[in-house]
Amino acid sequence: MSRPDRHAEIAALYGFLCADPADWAELAPLAVERSGHDRLYRIVDATRARLGGIDEVRDSPQGLVVSGPSGQVLAWARTDSAGALVDLMIARDAQGYGRTGQWRRRLAIAVWFALGSYWIAECWEAASVTGWIGSLVVAVAGYVLLEGFSFVTEEPWWIRRPIEAGGLVALGSAWRLPGLHGGNSAADLVVGAALLCLATGALFRARRHRWGLAVTASTRFPLSGSWYIGQGGGRLLNHHYGVPEQRGALDLVRVGATGSRRGAPDRLDAYLAYGADVYAPCDGQVVAVVDDVEDQVPGVIRYGPRYGNLVFIDTGTETVKLAHLRPGTVTVTPGQWVRAGDLLGQVGNSGNSSEPHLHIHAERDGVGLDLLFADVQGTLHRGRTVRT
Repeated sequence: MSRPDRHAEIAALYGFLCADPADWAELAPLAVERSGHDRLYRIVDATRARLGGIDEVRDSPQGLVVSGPSGQVLAWARTDSAGALVDLMIARDAQGYGRTGQWRRRLAIAVWFALGSYWIAECWEAASVTGWIGSLVVAVAGYVLLEGFSFVTEEPWWIRRPIEAGGLVALGSAWRLPGLHGGNSAADLVVGAALLCLATGALFRARRHRWGLAVTASTRFPLSGSWYIGQGGGRLLNHHYGVPEQRGALDLVRVGATGSRRGAPDRLDAYLAYGADVYAPCDGQVVAVVDDVEDQVPGVIRYGPRYGNLVFIDTGTETVKLAHLRPGTVTVTPGQWVRAGDLLGQVGNSGNSSEPHLHIHAERDGVGLDLLFADVQGTLHRGRTVRT
C-alpha cells in the first residue's frame, strides 16, 4: 500500500477547519457521514476555541499539527484519491507521540547489566561461603527480574548472549569454594534470599493473575507457528491493565536468534512478525473493519486511530478485537459471518504500535476478559512463547 499524500491531507484538513460548517457536507461528505455533523462541529469548535483560531496545518514526526495563536494540537486526516477529506481526528494537545521509548528499555537493561556485573564480581571476591552464596542468590534474583519482567527476549543476540554469559561467569566462581571459610554472618545470605523470594513471588503472582471474567465462546489462537507474548498477565507484566476493556489483552510478536527483527530497525519487512497471516479466533459476526490506515515507521508513533487496521468479531456473548493489521490485507467485511480459522488479514504496524505485532483482547460491556484458547494450555503472560 502506497504512503499517504501528506500535502493532500494538510490541504484537506486545513480547508475543512476553516470552512463554514454549512459547507462541510459538500466539502467532505464521507467524513460528515462517518462522524456526524453535530459531533464534528463540537470537535472543531472546541479546537478553534482552544487554539484561538486556525493559523496553519503542518506535518511533523508526531503527526499533523494544527496551530493557532494560543497553541497547537495533533491531528490525523485521511483523504481519498481525489484529495477529499474522508476521516479526521483531533487531539487535545501535541504531546505523547513521536519516537517510542525503546531507549528506555535499553537503558533499563544497561542499568541491570551494571548492577548484575557488580554482584557477579562479588561472587568472585566473596571472602566466605555464606558471602558467596548470598552474592549468587542476589545475582539469581536479578536474572529473575530481568527474564521475568523485561523485554530482553525481544532483543538481538548481541545483547542477550552477554547477559546469559554473565550467569555462567557467576557459577564459575564456585571453584573458589574449597578455599573459603564458612563465614560468621549470614546477613548476605538472608538479604539475597529475601530478594529472590520477593522477585519470584511477584513474578509468580503476575503470571498467574486472572481478572475473574473470561471469554465464554470457544476460541483458538489467532496465529500459527511460534509467538512470544510481549504483553500479557497481571499489572506488572501488561501495560494494558489501566484500560478497562483491554486489561486482559495480549500483544504477540515473533522472535528469533536476532530478536524480533532481522535487519535495519526502521524497516517493516525486517520484523519477523510482519505480514504473518491472522486467523479468526472464534465464530461470530464481523461488526467493524478498518483496512486503510498506514503502517507506522517502527520506533515512531504518529497520532491517529489507536487500533489502526482492525477486525472486531461479535460472538454473541463478547466482542473479540484484533488490531494493528497490515493495510490492504483485511479479507472480511462488516456483517460477514466467520468461523474460527478463517483468514482475517496480516500482522502489521498500524495504530499505536512501535513494532509489528498482533494485539488481541475480548470485552463484554466495556470490561476486559481473560482470554482462553482451546489449543493453548496454561497461563498467558509476558515471557511465554506459544507454539501452535
